[in-house]
Amino acid sequence: MAPRTLGRAAKALLAPALALGATVGLASAPAQAAVWNSCEQYGNTSLNGYTLYNNIWGSGAGSQCIWANSGTNWGVWANHPNTGGIKSYPNAKKVINKSITSLGSLTSGYNVTVPSSGAYNTSYDIWDTGYKYEVMLWVNKTGAVGPLGTSQGTLTLGGHTWTVYKGNNGSNDVFSFVRTSNSSSGTVDVLPIVKWIKDTKGWFGNVTIGDLQFGFEITSSSGGLDFVTNSLSVSSS
Repeated sequence: MAPRTLGRAAKALLAPALALGATVGLASAPAQAAVWNSCEQYGNTSLNGYTLYNNIWGSGAGSQCIWANSGTNWGVWANHPNTGGIKSYPNAKKVINKSITSLGSLTSGYNVTVPSSGAYNTSYDIWDTGYKYEVMLWVNKTGAVGPLGTSQGTLTLGGHTWTVYKGNNGSNDVFSFVRTSNSSSGTVDVLPIVKWIKDTKGWFGNVTIGDLQFGFEITSSSGGLDFVTNSLSVSSS
């Protein structure tokens, strides 16, 4: 089980400010980068209501390039060494900025193509506006990766069955929901999950949901692997 690192919270806060950071590696983005691509460490852009981040935030990282046809069709080529520790979390972010009690719905659909080797998870990373609380929803995982914290048991909620973990990385509380079987596509009803944390467990109060991110948390991808978000949708009311 690979531990989570303290840099996880920092990546959500620092990526916009460090968008002009140093280029990591010289690999080129694939040919399908019809609209935008970047190999910069914190390269980012906004497309049709989503913000895309290359987001190479962990230590010991290799090369990684992100490409996008839109905010909901994008991918990365990553060549990170076969060592422990999270290297990157390339993602697409949708800003929600609504309190839990003011939300009538919060849902997302995903369809991804991911490699059969390497060490990574495909996950949602959901933050409150104060970055005190982090809710991760792992829809698939491969290799020696695991969530922070201790198991709180298994729960069926939001259209999936999860093993729930509760922990703290020194900067913020982390609540991880790890799907009990891998999936490459599906729909997640997010609102019942954050309501369960608030109302059933009392792990936080009526926080304002700020960023809803979806992407690939990559620990290793030696030799170069492709991760593709074929489609993504996020809707709230």
